[in-house]
Amino acid sequence: MASKKFSNVYIKDNFSIVGPLERDGLLKNYDLVMDDYYYGERTFEQAEIKMQKVVLDNLLNKNKLSENKIDVLIGGDLINQISISSYNASKFRIPYLGIYSACASYAEELIIASSMISGKLAKNIIAITSSHNLNAERQFRYPVEYGAVKKHTTTFTTTAAVSTLLTNEQTNIKIESATIGKSIDMGVTDTNNMGAVMAPAAADTLNNHLLEMKRNINYYDLVLTGDLGLVGREIFLEMLNKEYNINLKKYIDAGCEIYTNSQETYAGASGPVALPLVLFDKILCCKRYKKILVIATGSLQSVQLANQKLGIPGIAHAISLEVLS
Repeated sequence: MASKKFSNVYIKDNFSIVGPLERDGLLKNYDLVMDDYYYGERTFEQAEIKMQKVVLDNLLNKNKLSENKIDVLIGGDLINQISISSYNASKFRIPYLGIYSACASYAEELIIASSMISGKLAKNIIAITSSHNLNAERQFRYPVEYGAVKKHTTTFTTTAAVSTLLTNEQTNIKIESATIGKSIDMGVTDTNNMGAVMAPAAADTLNNHLLEMKRNINYYDLVLTGDLGLVGREIFLEMLNKEYNINLKKYIDAGCEIYTNSQETYAGASGPVALPLVLFDKILCCKRYKKILVIATGSLQSVQLANQKLGIPGIAHAISLEVLS
């Protein structure tokens, strides 16, 4: 089975920083905001490394934890060889695991952390992820300065970083179970249509989670996907209905909840930080939902293989959260 239950795993705290465009978007509960994309550094890559360091420093200080109280730091980002997370990790004396599931990286981090804490291999773990619009655009498509025309299916990489503290000490947010997704390639070759790449994986993971956990879709107060965007969201809902006979009504996609229509971000937000930003700064803040299924989605594309017109695999990992009274 791809689904596992956990015991005594809780989310204790989080810390976030966002860029200028995100500041003017739909969410307003960010901890810090950058005034510009350089963040006082010489390059955009160095700015993103600093973003990760700032959210990690603040999370430790906020919880009065020294580095030696953290058993493992798990990090992932979008840049080649997860270099942002690795460079940031080198600034701390914390054992480090670097992972990559593209925009599904955050959920993979939580699954690994929850497995270690539930198995009593660790007590405190920090999961961290980030993305920077100008870094991602330059690597995966064209530098923004190039002025390439965007398709309506294109999603806009979010500029932000989020750190999360997981612990075996009880809090009001419990990580109850998870489902590891499959890598699914439906033959989509367009790197400007990541929603179409990821939607089949999201539908497959949701269906597998319900089957393996022996649950009905109405078990959850809300299903939150990562960054399918406007186009991928509709494909996801259609696939659930036609292929799995699942009529999903209590549903939000994080990619559709960060920017306003006037900000012209095409099909919505993307990036591994889109999901945790919406989860912490909107969903959990409203205190309305008790059982939440979080499905992080990722487009596992390679620039080289995409240029060879190979299909792009999609991935989706699910995390089941319980908000305790």
